[in-house]
Amino acid sequence: TTIAFFAQRDKVEYLPTFDKKKLHYGFYLGLNQNDFKFSLRKNTNVPNAYITTEPTTGFNVGLIADLRLHENLNLRFEPGLMTNTKKIYFNHLSTHRDSVRDASSTYLHLPLLLKFSTDRYKNIKPYVLGGFSFNYNLSSNEANQDDNSAGQFRMKSSNFMYEVGVGIDIYLYFFKFSPSIRGVFAINNEIVYDKDSNSKWTAPVSYMGTRGVFLTLAFE
Repeated sequence: TTIAFFAQRDKVEYLPTFDKKKLHYGFYLGLNQNDFKFSLRKNTNVPNAYITTEPTTGFNVGLIADLRLHENLNLRFEPGLMTNTKKIYFNHLSTHRDSVRDASSTYLHLPLLLKFSTDRYKNIKPYVLGGFSFNYNLSSNEANQDDNSAGQFRMKSSNFMYEVGVGIDIYLYFFKFSPSIRGVFAINNEIVYDKDSNSKWTAPVSYMGTRGVFLTLAFE
C-alpha cells in the first residue's frame, strides 16, 4: 500500500490544463547586469582612445501576456522597466573630471518574443526564446543642450534590441514558475555625439550599444 501511494504521488501533474489556454497573463521580476560595447574609429584626432565600462547590477520588473500559437510555440509580450547605472571610463584622458562619466539607464522595455518549448515532462518544460524589443530610455538626456564638455554624457532615447534566452517552466500547485537567463543586445548606436565634431569623448566612437545578461523569474 505504501509503495502504491508514493508511486501515485509521483504521477501527479499540477495545472494539467494550463497550456490549453489561448491567452494567459503573469508578471516577472529580475536582475540584470549591463554594460556597453564600444567600437572605435581608427583614424581620428584621438588616436590613443581607450574606453571601458564598469557594469553594475540593476533590476527588471514587468508584466506578461502570452498567446498560444501552437502546442510548443507561444508569442509573448513582456512590457516592463529595466534600470541600471554604469560608469564609462575614457582612459585616454588624464583628469578624473574628464575621464569618468555616469550613464544611468531606465528603459521602458517592450519586447515581443517567440517561445519554443519542448513537450511537458511531468511538471517541467524547458524552452528557448528570442525576439526584438523597442526600448525608450527615460534617463537618456538626449535633449540636454550640455554635452561632455560640460560633464554631461548623452544617449539616444529610442532604441532597438534583440534578446535570446533559455529557461524552464515549473508547474506548481497554484501557478507556473519560470526562471530564465537571457542575453540582450542593442542594434542601433545609442550614443549622442557632442557638438564638437572633434570631441575627445565621442569623436573616436563609431558605435556604442547596450549588452547585458538578465536573470528573470516569471510567475504565470
